[in-house]
Amino acid sequence: MKSRGYRNNNPLNIRHSVDGFQGEIKGNDPLFKTFSSMAYGYRAAFVTLGTYLSRGWNTIERIISRWAPPSENNTEKYIDDVEKRSGVPRNKILTVSDGADYILIVAAMSFVENGRNANITDVIAGFNLQTKINR
Repeated sequence: MKSRGYRNNNPLNIRHSVDGFQGEIKGNDPLFKTFSSMAYGYRAAFVTLGTYLSRGWNTIERIISRWAPPSENNTEKYIDDVEKRSGVPRNKILTVSDGADYILIVAAMSFVENGRNANITDVIAGFNLQTKINR
């Protein structure tokens, strides 16, 4: 059975909000957004992380503490899993030019959210649809 993130083409489980994203469609999930394809779901994740970067949430530790707060998640385990799976140190300061690291981080976050490896082709397609983070 597909995970919620895969059913919604929303692999990082972005919640409903006033923010609209390219490729967002009306879905049946009362809590989480639905996208027309996995690439658009990943694009929304990269756009969100680009916004995080502009606000100073520029390390895995800062990103995950915001993305998956302790009130809802085992944040420390999430950070540890993303660090190990991505190979990016948790306190590395990321910049707008660290697209290759962001691709690895988003793929790792997708694994944590869904319990299965991300299709890296979909992750890269989502990255290529956005303009906030460069390679």
